[in-house]
Amino acid sequence: MAKKVVATLQTGSGKNYTKVIKMVKSAKTGAFTFKEEIVHNDNVQDWFTKG
Repeated sequence: MAKKVVATLQTGSGKNYTKVIKMVKSAKTGAFTFKEEIVHNDNVQDWFTKG
């Protein structure tokens, strides 16, 4: 699946997007999980602050 994402990002406007990863602590178990998403460069800071 990662190959498809990489291939899609390399077609023309792929440099306008960034893969962001955020570590989130679970309130129930206390364990950390990672949230990953590919967002437009203009929306990176908004993605981190929205929770």
